[in-house]
Amino acid sequence: MAEKRIGQMRFEELPPSLQKKLRRQKIVPRLKPKKLNRSVAGNTLLFFIMGVCAVFMVLPLVMIVNNALKPLDELYQYPPKIWVRNPHLENFSDLFTLMNDTWVPFSRYLMNTIIITGAGILGHVIIASLAAYPLAKHKFPGKNILFSMVVLSMMFSWTVTQIPQYAIISWMGINNTYLALILPACAYGMGLYLMKQFMEPLPDSLMESARIEGCSEWGIFWKIVMPNVKPAWLTLAIFQFQSMWGNTGSLFLRDEQLKPMQFALQQITAGGAARAGAAAAVTFIIAAVPIAFFLMCQSSVLETMTTSGMKD
Repeated sequence: MAEKRIGQMRFEELPPSLQKKLRRQKIVPRLKPKKLNRSVAGNTLLFFIMGVCAVFMVLPLVMIVNNALKPLDELYQYPPKIWVRNPHLENFSDLFTLMNDTWVPFSRYLMNTIIITGAGILGHVIIASLAAYPLAKHKFPGKNILFSMVVLSMMFSWTVTQIPQYAIISWMGINNTYLALILPACAYGMGLYLMKQFMEPLPDSLMESARIEGCSEWGIFWKIVMPNVKPAWLTLAIFQFQSMWGNTGSLFLRDEQLKPMQFALQQITAGGAARAGAAAAVTFIIAAVPIAFFLMCQSSVLETMTTSGMKD
């Protein structure tokens, strides 16, 4: 909708009496009401389809919560029921009993997961942002070739690079350490691509003004660029959290004291029918933590999807 400014004010911000006077004098044309492209029946059908899709997307989460509260007889009931009839928390108590009876305490597995996930997210966000800044706001020979290589790396499945990745980690001598999981997480091409695309619309005049004031490139990056692309790196942190949280480390970690919580939980779920209740509790824990992290940062994700940064 076209907007005319009166001085520094928009036409809609003027008093109603002044708006009528300007319209009578034909200084501002009378705005016609915008017609909707869809009818009431079309909107109703659209919301109905969206509601059905939402139900199908929420149903697995509802079943995970209910299964975690079901006793064994309801877990093996056929046909399976979605809603629990006799909820209880014995599945979680059985899970913690099994974890306390293991050779390595559960707190050790949890600490390993926190270290690997936290370091992987922090390293990936920082390295991807540092690499994306010159690709987005500087000109140098080979810039397009480097970015094309990053985009090309996103086309390969993780299984294709699994053997070369293992060979490189073994050559570096960091196998069976935390770095075996943290360093590959820092080199995820999707993060660099996202940060570059979000940094490109930032106005060059903003950075030129900072350079005139004597700000260094390091200061421009941390004080101007990173605050303006906060929605992008928070979204990147969510994606990386989901990947790191579900990592079992089975390919690179051999010592039991170094393995993350996901590996220990998978061992519990492989115990057979007697551990079905504990397995349901494990599924709930695995799904609940990434969902909670997403809910805390969902506003930034939505902002990333609806905007692409500042513009001149």
